Amino acid sequence: MEHYSVTKMSCVVCSGRVQKAVSEVSGVESCNVNLLTNSMTVEGTASSKDIIKAVKKAGYGAKLITEKQMISGTQQGEEDSLDAVNKMEIRLLKNRLIYSVGFLIILMYISMGHMMWGWPIPEFFSKNILAQGLLQCILTIIIMVINRKFFISGGKSLLYGAPNMDTLVALGSGASFIYSSYALIAMAIAVKKTDFELAHAYMHEFYFESAAMILTLITVGKMLEERSKGKTTDALKSLMELAPKKATVLKDGEEMEVPIEEVKIGDEFVVRPGEYIPVDGFVIEGNGAVNEASLTGESLPVDKAVGDTVRAATINQSSFLRCKATRVGEDTTLSQIIQMVSDAAATKAPIAKIADRVSGVFVPIVIAISFVTFLVWMLAGETFGFAIARAISVLVISCPCALGLATPVAIMVGNGRGAREGILFKTAVSLEETGKTQIVVLDKTGTITNGKPLVTDLYPIADLDEKELLSYAYALECKSEHPLAHAIVEKAKEEKVFAKKVKEFVVLPGNGLWAKLEEIPLYGGNQAFVEDKGLSLEEKTKSLAERLADEGKTPLFFAYGSQLLGIIAVADTMKVDRKEAIAQLKTMGISVVMLTGDNERTAKAIGKLAGVDEVIAGVLPDGKESVIRSLKEKGKVAMVGDGINDAPALTRADIGIAIGAGTDVAIDAADIVLVNSNLSDVGAAIRLSRATLKIIRENLFWAFFYNCLGIPVAAGALFIPFGIQLSPMIGAAAMSMSSVFVVTNALRL
Repeated sequence: MEHYSVTKMSCVVCSGRVQKAVSEVSGVESCNVNLLTNSMTVEGTASSKDIIKAVKKAGYGAKLITEKQMISGTQQGEEDSLDAVNKMEIRLLKNRLIYSVGFLIILMYISMGHMMWGWPIPEFFSKNILAQGLLQCILTIIIMVINRKFFISGGKSLLYGAPNMDTLVALGSGASFIYSSYALIAMAIAVKKTDFELAHAYMHEFYFESAAMILTLITVGKMLEERSKGKTTDALKSLMELAPKKATVLKDGEEMEVPIEEVKIGDEFVVRPGEYIPVDGFVIEGNGAVNEASLTGESLPVDKAVGDTVRAATINQSSFLRCKATRVGEDTTLSQIIQMVSDAAATKAPIAKIADRVSGVFVPIVIAISFVTFLVWMLAGETFGFAIARAISVLVISCPCALGLATPVAIMVGNGRGAREGILFKTAVSLEETGKTQIVVLDKTGTITNGKPLVTDLYPIADLDEKELLSYAYALECKSEHPLAHAIVEKAKEEKVFAKKVKEFVVLPGNGLWAKLEEIPLYGGNQAFVEDKGLSLEEKTKSLAERLADEGKTPLFFAYGSQLLGIIAVADTMKVDRKEAIAQLKTMGISVVMLTGDNERTAKAIGKLAGVDEVIAGVLPDGKESVIRSLKEKGKVAMVGDGINDAPALTRADIGIAIGAGTDVAIDAADIVLVNSNLSDVGAAIRLSRATLKIIRENLFWAFFYNCLGIPVAAGALFIPFGIQLSPMIGAAAMSMSSVFVVTNALRL
């Protein structure tokens, strides 16, 4: 995916034209233009030269930019970054506004202050109405030159057959100026004929202040809009600013500070207390607490020891750490988060298509309505000045910008909010669709449970204590690679138990292990396995095993010769937040299903403890995808998983949610990544999606409602019944504020 900055766009019509032009280039597979960030993403085999040429041919400018330049100017290429472009645009608009207001004050003083309220002006002008009209004309021309961008952009768009917002502004202001100029010429002719009564009548036909005020008010709106748009990318900019600029690496045993770009995989680097960790890696010396709030949102520091992973942009809060780099540059977790969020902001949500379809015909329809308005009032017998004022009001009150910004601002803010909370939506589609989830499927291991079995109970049955039972089990399990064996080994090490020496170790079919200890068989496994070896179990022992199984634990039997040594229960411990997280999902009206390969008895026990609505047990890794397919017939399904075997199911689900601590394959297959690996973030992602969709709907409603109400009022619909007429200046102010309203509404997220 290539990123481009696009210049000269003023409204959704512009972005639509650019997207259409680029989409027609041979080799372009997909193109998304973002009016909010004045950016474009393109996928395909087309060359950047052809793409830029197509944009220029459409009447706009384009430049290829890097991922870093997408958001912040803190890195190299500052002049090309979107943040820098936004700041420069605000600066230009501010200068235009200052000069425009300065000349507008003089113009309004003469046209309204003197004429309406008798404010004093120099004697030469007070006794010369022609000079007053000429001065108003000159001041208006100055303001029009200052804001010539509206006329250049609007004129070009009209010539290209795709009129935009600037076209409406240019037509409205231009029509006011042309009619006022006509009145000024007519006044001059009347003065020459010494018909001073007629000359004074033409004085009231001047709309110079409207022409100037329209341009000034729209400039105010554009500046406020740019400021608000800048705030929507704050989350991304703050992420970019987290990226460390330098690292202290070890070369030939000596510390050396180098630019972050020079750090390579395998390099050793040191991090002292209070310093940022420069790249992803793992600790090879030292231990300390690392604040990972910048990436995960988790406020409590995480203890790090030898072998633990560390990530770029997190802060070492205590002790000295020596680490080895495993991911550098664009491969670090921080860079991947930035890329995910910026890519999501660059895509379009399905709901945006509504605005796209309307905006494609919006401006031509408004121009047609304006022309019809003029004709109707002229045929109704109103004056030319009244009819032209109504037509101009229609032009300047119409706002395609509000339609164009309704969706992207909400998507950008929603993504930024999610990133701060450790919830990464890969696309705008996933952000919109997640909130529609009806069924959440949770893979048990690593999602509801921690994915690491632990010894929970020790029940010696023969005449021995717990440590002795553990030592026999350790002798067998230390030679096994099974996850349950690892749990027993860890427990033995924790209790500082020594393994007895065995020989002739064999892994036997039927879930069991066998070896010889002092020429006597030592074996362990499930109940069926030990019974198959001829061991007779008492009812009390069987009841104990059943109770452990009902609690979601796996009972492992160990015997020495013909004597049962005891039972060791192993279980995959539950995540701390699982019950609260599942309860939250259920209160949101979502059905929660647990998916596991465990036997039905154990699975139901875990499901009961977790509080899920349904348990689907005994599912092999390749069967998860078919389970998701069948559940999709009941409603919209979100699948939450973390392993390689979850990838097909994550892809099959309407929304795939990957636990951040999971495998790269699962993360790649998912639509959403939960950086914190917290189950409670599933509900948070759904709530954020619903809130974002609500904002989008509010914005679209406002944009449509504003135009549906404003255009008829501007056309004079309230004049005949109530005598209310909307001046072009009020129309321009309303147009400006409609876009600002849409952006600020999105910022509520």
